[in-house]
Amino acid sequence: MPAISFFEEDITYKLKHKTALRQWITQTIDAEGFKLKELSYIFCSDSYLLQINRQYLNHDTYTDIITFDNSETDNLITGDIFISIERIRENAIKFNIPETDELHRVIIHGVLHLLGYKDKTPVTKQKMTQKEDFYLNKRGFNG
Repeated sequence: MPAISFFEEDITYKLKHKTALRQWITQTIDAEGFKLKELSYIFCSDSYLLQINRQYLNHDTYTDIITFDNSETDNLITGDIFISIERIRENAIKFNIPETDELHRVIIHGVLHLLGYKDKTPVTKQKMTQKEDFYLNKRGFNG
C-alpha cells in the first residue's frame, strides 16, 4: 500500500495524477528534512468537514482543510488531511484560479502544517504562502 492514500467521504471525487501527486508530496517532505511514514487525504463535503471541525476543534465554521498530525516520532510524518472539495471549488472561483491549482495549494498546505509551519499570525501566514508558492512551482505537472 502506498505511503500516501486518497479517500472519499460523503462525496464522489475523481482525483487526477495520483502518482505525480504522491511523488510531489514525498519530494516536498524530503526537501524539508523529514521522512514520510503514512499520509491519508480524505476528500469530503462541506457538511462532513464542518462536523469534524465542531467535534474535534470546537469550531463552528466551514473550512477547506483540517490536518491531524498523528506523528509519534520527530521528523517522521504521519497524518490525516481532510479537504472539502466544495470549498476548493468555491475558492477557485473566488480567487479566479483553476480548481486543480487550488486543490494542489491546499494539499501542500496540509503537508506544510505537518512539517511544522503555522498560519495563525500575519508573519507565519506569509511564510506559509511563500512555501506553498515555492512547492507549487516544483510540481512538474499541471491539471
